[in-house]
Amino acid sequence: MDRNTIEALGDELYQALVSREVIAPLTERHPGITIEDAYHVQQRMIARRLEAGERVVGKKIGVTSRAVMNMLGVYQPDFGYLLDGMIYNEGEAIPANTLIQPKAEGEIAFMLKKDLKGPGVTAADVLAATEGVMTCFEIVDSRIRDWKIKIQDTVADNASCGVFVLGEALVDPRRVDLNTCGMVLEKNGEIVATGSGAAALGAPANAVAWLANMLGSLDIPLKAGEVILSGSLAAMVPVTAGDNLRVTIGGIGGCSVRFV
Repeated sequence: MDRNTIEALGDELYQALVSREVIAPLTERHPGITIEDAYHVQQRMIARRLEAGERVVGKKIGVTSRAVMNMLGVYQPDFGYLLDGMIYNEGEAIPANTLIQPKAEGEIAFMLKKDLKGPGVTAADVLAATEGVMTCFEIVDSRIRDWKIKIQDTVADNASCGVFVLGEALVDPRRVDLNTCGMVLEKNGEIVATGSGAAALGAPANAVAWLANMLGSLDIPLKAGEVILSGSLAAMVPVTAGDNLRVTIGGIGGCSVRFV
């Protein structure tokens, strides 16, 4: 895909984000778009956000659980960037009209204390480089109409990232079995999703290692101080104004969010 087309698509996605309007799937209009092309489009979209004053605070891994793969029809992980404009505090109200078609995911977030750069990063390397883990909500959102996405569409759209909320507790990852810890997600007091750490590529640390090695091939490190969202532990839950959600992960703690 030529540079002008890449920039035009990145600008279109950025404008969709700003105006909170959906666009037609890129894969419908450009059937030949590759995943590499899509990451270049993502870079353009992120560059526009950085030009507007935001800054990178971490990365996210998407499409790690079988439940999400089946919901989206996308069968490989991807990544996107977390920016400071995406952060909400635990329990804080999120105005629903700032998003387009949001869905909530319960995840384990990693706070890094050391840089990680592939190739060759293992799950053990990830745990050694981690300051602590937190329960978190990622509120995914798609600028693509009706979530009609293929892998190239979600990659280009910054892995369908919307906003995220971190729990208040930071837990030493050596004090909890991240693979077997159970997750319960409640919506308006009703349990709507359950899962375990193993849903994220078999182990959350595996997902972060995948990301470190994927980015290492692009000469991009994961940096100390960054937050890494390791992927949903269950199916995505649609949300609208008036919804109150809480996610609890065994041994790590809880996180709440409400939409107004």
